[in-house]
This record gives sequence, C-alpha cells and structure tokens, in this order.
Amino acid sequence: MKNIAYLKIGIIGGGQLGKMMALEAKKLGFFVSVLDPTPGCPASQVGCEQIVADFYDAQKIRELVTKSDISTYEIEHINTNVLKDLAKEGYTVHPSPEVLEIIKDKSLQKKMLIRNNIPTARWKMVEKNLVSEIADFGLPAVQKSCRGGYDGRGVLVLRTEEDIKGALKCDSFLEELVDIDRELAVMVARSTRGEIKWYPVVEMAFDERANICDTVIAPARVDPKICQTASEIAVSCVEALGGTGIFGIEMFLTKAGKVLVNEIAPRPHNSGHYTIEACATSQFEQHIRAIAGLPLGSAELFFPAVMVNILGEEGYEGRPLYEGIEDVLAIPGASVHIYGKKTTKPFRKMGHVTIVDRDINRALERAEIAKRKLKVKSG
Repeated sequence: MKNIAYLKIGIIGGGQLGKMMALEAKKLGFFVSVLDPTPGCPASQVGCEQIVADFYDAQKIRELVTKSDISTYEIEHINTNVLKDLAKEGYTVHPSPEVLEIIKDKSLQKKMLIRNNIPTARWKMVEKNLVSEIADFGLPAVQKSCRGGYDGRGVLVLRTEEDIKGALKCDSFLEELVDIDRELAVMVARSTRGEIKWYPVVEMAFDERANICDTVIAPARVDPKICQTASEIAVSCVEALGGTGIFGIEMFLTKAGKVLVNEIAPRPHNSGHYTIEACATSQFEQHIRAIAGLPLGSAELFFPAVMVNILGEEGYEGRPLYEGIEDVLAIPGASVHIYGKKTTKPFRKMGHVTIVDRDINRALERAEIAKRKLKVKSG
C-alpha cells in the first residue's frame, strides 16, 4: 500500500453518512473526494472535494474512482455497471460491486439469505397478477419493492383485499407480516484482511407516521441469549456476502423469540450512529479502517446510549430552522449532530442526538426530552 498518510478515498454520496465517513478519514490524514448531485452537500462542508453529478452518471463515477486509491459509497442506489467495469480494470471498490448488486435488490438479498440458511421471513416473488399471488400467499402480508426503497418507501402492508387497490406498481415480492416483538440491528465490520468485529445488538423504534427509524437503544433490552443469536446471524450475513466494510444488519425479533433478518445495508447505518460517542471506535472510523486494510478497532460499548433522529417537522419545507438546540445541549450526556442539509422536508433526517448515561432508563428519559425540544422547521 502507498504511504497511508496520502491515501485518497472516493465516496459516492455526500450526505450525512459521507460527511461522517469523511471526518474519520481526515483524522488519518486521508484526502477525500465525494460525488453527489447536490452542490454544497454535507460532505463538501468538511473540506471534501466534490464532483457534482448524478449517482448513475457513469463518466463522473469513473472520474471519482480513477482519481482515488480506494472508493466506497454511502448509498445503494448507484450505477453498479460502471463500478464492475472499474473493478475489472483494477480499481479498488469496497464493498465490491457484486455485493452491492445483491443488496440493492431486496429479492436478491432474500435469495442469498435462503441459500445460506440464514433465517428470514417467508416470502414470494410477485411474478403474475398480484391478486392471484396474494390468494396463494395469504393475507396479511407486506409488499416490498425489489429496488429503490428506503426509509419506509417501497413498503406496503396489505391487511385486506381492499388494500390491494393501492399496491406498489413495480417489481416486488410478498413477505409474511411478522408478529414483531421489537426490531433489532447489529453493525458488523469485515476488513480486507478478513478480520471481523461486531457491535452490540441494539433495538430500534420507528415513527409510525412515516415508518422511519426514530430511536435507537444501545444495548438492546433483550435476553443475552437473543443477543448472542442476533450477533451470530449478523456475522453470518457478512461472511456469506464476503463483503468488506461496515454493514448494518436489521432484524425482527418475533413474539415467539425467533430472530429473522429483515434487510442488510452495505455501509454505515442509522442504527450505528450511537457508536460515535458510546463506543471505542465509531462505525465510520471502522468502515475506513476496514476498506483501507488497517486493523479494526475495538467495538466495545463504553456507556449505554440512546440515539434519536432529528426529523423535519410536518408542514415545513425549505431552508431549515432549528429550534431548541441550546436546550438539548444543556442535557447531561447529550451530543447534537446537525447534518448541514440545505432543505428540510417532512420526516427528512436532518440530524441526530445521542445521549450517553450509565443508566439506560435515564438516557431514555433524556432522549425523550431532546425529541420534544429540538424541532426542525423552515423559514
């Protein structure tokens, strides 16, 4: 490897994940370039060179990758064909384009899980008429788009035949509507050396209005045996993929006590933001270490933590105005992260707050205060 202090990292995507990745890369003296369609994207605000281009612009992606020693991404919905060509030409992309192709198509994710005997909810591709497929599969069920869905988009719960009228008009599959006790997640890192580290199991709560992650509690308040099972399953996912970098494994814990894999993200994940303040090595630093072939850091949790997303308020769109930041900063153990997005929209992720405390219940109480106090409006 060339002199580590002059390593050039290219990131496809310059949102909040790219910004926090870049900050960790810069700690190691790396030069960072990002590709993002929004001029002045969050990552550019921390001194990254930006190529302003669409995520499917093959020419501009080639420009980014060829000027970088290592390339990565913070978003799945990008041009994998040009990345595969670049990898064949000898350029380094982590996680690999082949891994990305599996993950960006949720039906391929499902097939990979089944092929590797990894537990997941019962499912069936929609290959014919949706009505006949549902008659065979049964209701209630969840219809999921194969591609393009995130943060609650591309998911539709079908409880009755009447719901079929609003069905998704895209390539999709049906999934069993699981009787969920709670949703869990584990961040797993795998380096170019094959070294693997995983973080504690966390639980996620969702804002039901937009089906978007609202709160993350670390560690999860579940039986240690459940945590062990979830950790082992999460590691098996990354091993099956053969991926390099950090991966977020989202899971369902059923009321019967089973752990089922829901989805996999090949990048830093919302459920891992708490690691910045609460763990020995943040998920973002771990990702940079993993793709650069460096030793992985400790994933030890120093303190219990609760992270809450700062979402754009309903009824507001435009230049963001943040209310209550001073009140939240006065809360013991609170850290505020503002992403620097130029426009707020209802339920858009605009930042997050992490509360660390030796008492998880006290952290939860303070996190609820932070949610009430900090509002993103517009003006």
